[in-house]
Amino acid sequence: MAARPQLPKRAPRTKGAPTALDGLLVVDFTRVVAGPACTQTLADFGAEVIKIENPEGGDDTRSYEHADLAGESAAFINLNRNKRGIVLDLTKPEARAVALELIARADVVVENFSSGVMKKYDLDYASVGPANPRLVYCSISAYGRNGPFASRPGFDPITQAESGFMSLNGFPDGPPVRTGPPAVDMLTGMSACNAILLALLARDRIGRGQHVEVALFDVAVAMTQFYGMAYLMTGVNPSRQGNSPNGSPSVGVYEASDAPFYIACANDRLYRRLVVEVLSRPDLASGEFGDRRSRSANKEKLRAILTGIFVQDARENWMAKMKAANIPVGYLRTVEQAFNSPEVRERHRISQIPHPTAGFVPNIESPIHLGLTSIIDPVAAPLLGEHTQEVLRRKLGYDDARLEALAGAGVFGRVATVLAS
Repeated sequence: MAARPQLPKRAPRTKGAPTALDGLLVVDFTRVVAGPACTQTLADFGAEVIKIENPEGGDDTRSYEHADLAGESAAFINLNRNKRGIVLDLTKPEARAVALELIARADVVVENFSSGVMKKYDLDYASVGPANPRLVYCSISAYGRNGPFASRPGFDPITQAESGFMSLNGFPDGPPVRTGPPAVDMLTGMSACNAILLALLARDRIGRGQHVEVALFDVAVAMTQFYGMAYLMTGVNPSRQGNSPNGSPSVGVYEASDAPFYIACANDRLYRRLVVEVLSRPDLASGEFGDRRSRSANKEKLRAILTGIFVQDARENWMAKMKAANIPVGYLRTVEQAFNSPEVRERHRISQIPHPTAGFVPNIESPIHLGLTSIIDPVAAPLLGEHTQEVLRRKLGYDDARLEALAGAGVFGRVATVLAS
């Protein structure tokens, strides 16, 4: 059995430093990936995010199979940092009333239920917006909330497949390949966070909130980037190119005598530096290889030449020469190698943070840096229903009698932590 990697404790932020979103209240009805990724970013920068889960199992990612510590899954821990977790069975009218009270006090609501679910519970924007005109209400879905595809269920790999994005991944002689991590989900979460922040800025200018939407399919189409644009400009369907865009011989994976590495000499300046300063082959900088278009036309010939050169020496020697020449080059690492690399460790990208049942859980830092309003000290993702009592007391003023009445009505399901002292 592999040993868990050693992780440092996280250094605390500067005491008393402001946060970017202090005082912002977010009611979070999201689950799985895109929605939780969005609300976690808001929470990281100081928003109070109240995550509402079904008491019977909660967020689907709680049971994902990647790994778990003390019953908490890697997926859930990764996507729900810094949130307050409560449980409400929204099939109960009393639970919906609690949700409405929270929404009435909220700045932001985020939901990614299947189409029609929030409307069924009278928690959609049309139902709750009039009572809270400054509310920013974000809906995340597969194909949008309106139109002929609104009722279609969809997940990251489905939208990768249908948007054409998946057709661009893999090698020319192989099938399309989905990305390992859920790239569409993650970028949809980032886009939703952007949409919310834009709407909050607009609220300061126009005095009211609004309904914003982000759809996985729309994001996946946008992710085709210049490949999609090239098709629209030429009518030529783009193909898979493996590790080298457009088959470029100066971009991609090469084998040294002992290990692989990746180079990215995409323009003429970098390519010339590679062949002249590193390879001592100025003859490769002119003629049939003198510019990008020429190299593309003669890519198989040039790739064979470069392959024959690189295999003659060890990777570290090539890496040293290329770094000295300021050429973009990198190791081809596994996850284990990457997380133990100096780039990760010395940039403090990972740490451990306390957890109520596991003792400590790993933490992957937010990639966003703000000079004056840094992220808050991270708190591990909540246990199912962990903060129900505390949130309802503090935000809504509920007393013991009210909490016991709600529990008796089944609002909190059978979650044992709800009324713990």
